[in-house]
Amino acid sequence: MTKAELRKIINDNATKKGRIFDYTIQVLIFGSLIAYAIETLPGNSPETKAILKNIETVSAVLFSIEYILRIAVAKKPLTYIFSFYGIIDFLAVLPFYLMTSIDLRSLRAFRIFRIFRAFKLIRYNNALNRFNIAARIVKEEIILFLMVTAIFLFLASAGIYYFENDAQPEFFSSVFHSGWWSIVTLTTVGYGDVYPVTLGGKLFTFMILMIGVGIVTIPAGLVASALTKAREMEEAAHNKIIEEQKEIRKEENSADK
Repeated sequence: MTKAELRKIINDNATKKGRIFDYTIQVLIFGSLIAYAIETLPGNSPETKAILKNIETVSAVLFSIEYILRIAVAKKPLTYIFSFYGIIDFLAVLPFYLMTSIDLRSLRAFRIFRIFRAFKLIRYNNALNRFNIAARIVKEEIILFLMVTAIFLFLASAGIYYFENDAQPEFFSSVFHSGWWSIVTLTTVGYGDVYPVTLGGKLFTFMILMIGVGIVTIPAGLVASALTKAREMEEAAHNKIIEEQKEIRKEENSADK
């Protein structure tokens, strides 16, 4: 098998072999995540632990082979290695080798990186991949939204500090201490553990709540519009491929005649 053929199997799921490869990886991802979740249950029997360890070993080895193959077939290996997917693939196998090569209990914290395997599913699902496209489309808008939100959080913290500091110095002793109230209020969560008692503070809270209702809906609208645009781009690309294939068939038929 040539390098080009292997690259097509790994990166293109339009072919039968490509789909088999994708489905195999998906099963491995789900299996490893389920095994990881079961492993956290208390009171697992030695037999169960042995089975889970075997699943982890097989998954890690196969993910490692996949990672090496992707580097081997990549046109620019370094670009893949330092790409989002490359980093996720690396983090998916890193804890396994750290745990087997270094016997330090503190390194068990690296096991949490196995959760990153869930992100690998983005590559193997067209619908989830649209979120990746949508994120690139609204990246600047999201950054602007976060900046505006940070400004509102600061203004809310400063405002509630002005109204409530004298009445509740234990909760609103500074602008920084008032930040928790600002976060739960601006996001409309409202835990009720810290709340205003003065008239000015209550009126100010009402204003912040109204602003918060609008702020919470902004990301949903941005993501929804971006996903719609991503779908349109995907359909346009698909239609273009179909049209190109039709043109190729016409040219072939004309040549045969």
